[in-house]
Amino acid sequence: MKRINIAYDGAVYSIGEQEFAEYRERIIAAHEHNEPFWLRVNYGEGRPQPADLLIAPGVPIALIPIAPGIDDLDHPEPDPEDPSDHGTAPDDAD
Repeated sequence: MKRINIAYDGAVYSIGEQEFAEYRERIIAAHEHNEPFWLRVNYGEGRPQPADLLIAPGVPIALIPIAPGIDDLDHPEPDPEDPSDHGTAPDDAD
């Protein structure tokens, strides 16, 4: 995984070079056991600043996996070796 974007209280944060499933499971466990915790993330562009988000039941949060090679605004280039590739990312079944 290249990066995980996190939507939290109207702002977008990120976590770099981490596994999506690991963070999803940590958040699920916190909700199931009513055990809040602080999640260290990055805030800002260029030189991001560290930030801590309180993860707890009732606090809305969304994890958005950003796949390697996919820029936030650009679509991947079509694969010239694959005639069926029209430059769009496949749908994620997760």
